[in-house]
Amino acid sequence: MNLVPDDEWDAFLAALKEPLPVTFRVTGFRTHTFAIMHLIRERYFQPFESSTTIDKPKELNFSYRYPGSLSWQLNLSRNQLRSSPELQKLKEFLYEQTEHGNISRQEAVSMIPPLVLDIQPHHKILDMCAAPGSKTAQIIECLHRDESNPIPSGFVIANDVDNKRCYTLVHQVKRLESPCFAIMNHDASNLPNLKTNDRNILFDRILCDVPCSGDGTLRKNPDLWKKWNPGHASSLQSIQLRIATRGIQLLAPGGLMVYSTCSMNPIENEAFVSQLLQKFQGQISLMNINDKLPGLRTIPGLKSWCIIGKNQEIYNSFGEVPKNMQSLVRPNMFPPSNDILEQLHLERW
Repeated sequence: MNLVPDDEWDAFLAALKEPLPVTFRVTGFRTHTFAIMHLIRERYFQPFESSTTIDKPKELNFSYRYPGSLSWQLNLSRNQLRSSPELQKLKEFLYEQTEHGNISRQEAVSMIPPLVLDIQPHHKILDMCAAPGSKTAQIIECLHRDESNPIPSGFVIANDVDNKRCYTLVHQVKRLESPCFAIMNHDASNLPNLKTNDRNILFDRILCDVPCSGDGTLRKNPDLWKKWNPGHASSLQSIQLRIATRGIQLLAPGGLMVYSTCSMNPIENEAFVSQLLQKFQGQISLMNINDKLPGLRTIPGLKSWCIIGKNQEIYNSFGEVPKNMQSLVRPNMFPPSNDILEQLHLERW
């Protein structure tokens, strides 16, 4: 599908086969987080300083929204954390502080969608597919960023369709002891209107982190190497579109919705965004977020892509798709015409 340049392909495959590093954020009010971070540096990062075999902790500096060295990556797998008494102490400390809500164990890529929401303390926020809740917790922290205002006027509604996952969501966010959130258990594509003072609530910020094929999680979920097939993305696009459509309907004028997946497949990304922009033509536009993530390496959104069938056959246009495949591979999965592409600005990623 030409998603990765030829000169990066070998490095890309090698990266997918490496263990996923441990990443975490220090959470809470600023004075508290700085005290926790000082303790981590002085007591638990010391073994890294003298070691010649273990990489030093790496600060995640892809955003100006995490000042003060509060998000970190340890280039260690979970097994390596158990490999020495010093590292075992760090592992136990991270687990203990996670239970207390002082630390959030969260993948680096998972931290990005809440960051670009640009949350302010007065915002009404909807997280449409929230479980297990790491992004929701991050959103709540952003609401409480102003230490002089312990109870902001904004709030978060966190929804998930899976009842059991909602319990995980409750456990994740209740540690923050915030009064500014509520949890719903509902089909995100059919969310009801919520009212206050007999008026429907429209949200200033919406996170639309939809169910997806998950082919971007190969490092965390090695079973995907055996289970993945191109049809997964095709079968999920309709539910993704229904969820995002409902999100747009609940978005306040001038509001911001972030659509995110953990897939690299353009059917779930560029093709999807193209459909959504055309469906709400003139009412929504795609924003460029590169300036919000100055330390993150990115590539522009694609303007051309192909579709891969069940048996690895490649289709460059809908005219090439045989009739028995047309229920799975649909016309709107292909890039639109050049004149429409110019209006959509799919490069803005």
